[in-house]
Amino acid sequence: MKPINQVKLEFDSRSANEGFARSAAACFAAQLDPTLEELGDIKTAVSEAVTNAIVHAYPECIGRVQLRLRLFEDNTLELSVKDWGVGISDPRQAREPLFTTGGAERSGMGFTIMESFTDSLRLRSTPGKGTTVTMRKRLALRERGR
Repeated sequence: MKPINQVKLEFDSRSANEGFARSAAACFAAQLDPTLEELGDIKTAVSEAVTNAIVHAYPECIGRVQLRLRLFEDNTLELSVKDWGVGISDPRQAREPLFTTGGAERSGMGFTIMESFTDSLRLRSTPGKGTTVTMRKRLALRERGR
């Protein structure tokens, strides 16, 4: 299925940019006339994915993070967060609740949260080459004013 609108943003893996990514995703999703709950879900999912890239992909340096947003005719929003960092050696284990490589201060709930706020999540990762998390969320169709 071909998107009807899309945007791609790239930014440094600095914690300050997590808020930028959340806001950008919410602004892009606004064209779907989302509810506050739907907007909150989108912002939370993006926040978790970007934070994972910042914390886990580049533990010793600043790298690049890409946020790609695509909108489809069926009111589905696709959110993709990509990094070119250390990658995940065992993606299945990484998706287990409470598993983390980030130390005691990390909860290990990132993927669980992303999955609970979206309709689907796909994880692709290659050690030493990076990770891409792609999530989809279908928003309710509403009457739009003309």
